[in-house]
Amino acid sequence: MSSPDPSHALLRRIADALDRLAPPAPAKTDFEAAEAFVWRADSGALAPVKRVNRVDLSLLRGIDRVRDLLVENTQRFARGLPANNALLWGARGMGKSSLVKSAHAAINRETDVAGRLKLVEIHREDIEGLPALMGLMRDAPYRFIVFCDDLSFDAGDTSYKSLKAVLEGGVEGRPSNVLFYATSNRRHLLQRDMMENERSTAINPGEAVEEKVSLSDRFGLWLGFHHCSQDD
Repeated sequence: MSSPDPSHALLRRIADALDRLAPPAPAKTDFEAAEAFVWRADSGALAPVKRVNRVDLSLLRGIDRVRDLLVENTQRFARGLPANNALLWGARGMGKSSLVKSAHAAINRETDVAGRLKLVEIHREDIEGLPALMGLMRDAPYRFIVFCDDLSFDAGDTSYKSLKAVLEGGVEGRPSNVLFYATSNRRHLLQRDMMENERSTAINPGEAVEEKVSLSDRFGLWLGFHHCSQDD
């Protein structure tokens, strides 16, 4: 009777160790669990938000024009019509993020799309996880607004390329059931000194700066928010 091959036992122990190290596959998302979710990059999963922190759309004053434009864009998207990614930029405290959440809630209450429009928040530091997030939503029978609050990029930060790839479509193409809304206090998402540094070191300075400025251009809808008086 031959003795067991010790190499087989070693290989089994290695395989068992690798199984323990491998992260568990993310659970299938139950999109019926809520109308809003938060992307958890560490687990690669969407966490349902049972109660969204928002106000009624009618309470947002002094921003009538941008409100109407965003609501119309959101309505079109919810009904499967052409719509634009939106960048809400400008002064702090003017209701940019409140408008996104309130517009989503208002449209989601309309009878023809009730409950079919989901709001998914992704934190600024998790932008590089956008491709994985898109994969979760691509084949789901819902429409999604991916929302990033206070978005901007500092010197040395290359994660903007993940966002640009999603906005442009990349190889797979942005899913037709996904739209991207972002708020920022900057009209251009990258700092000017960052763009100037790229200009000074690039082989083709014009193309380097154009690549960074064009990130904001990937948003088809720009909505500016400006300081207003209490009377407004």
